Amino acid sequence: MSSLADEVLDAALQYIEDNVENLYICSSEPANYAAVSGVTLGSKASPGITGPANGDTSGRKTTVDAITDGSVSANGTASHWAITDNSASILLASGALDSSQSVTSGNTFTLEAFDIEIADPS
Repeated sequence: MSSLADEVLDAALQYIEDNVENLYICSSEPANYAAVSGVTLGSKASPGITGPANGDTSGRKTTVDAITDGSVSANGTASHWAITDNSASILLASGALDSSQSVTSGNTFTLEAFDIEIADPS
């Protein structure tokens, strides 16, 4: 059975927390940093991230704090999120939203807090 110390998983999660510059809502999941611009519907600069902590099932997690004032820049249906380090052109993490939301340019978006979790190896 494989294992990783919590400190190893925490280092990966802490890297996200230390380097996040923007959270984007997207019409689909971007494959890499370059693809983010083609699917972006809105953004929130410097989103709060709390953690690392024990994962819900195993491993470790960090929590992206709730967003109440994201800026919508295009019309569409947001189905995914992406967290980037724009200075280094890195897509740090991405995933599906709990539920899609229709957005309109010029409005604001909100997101409930969500976790980025790294499970223990099996």
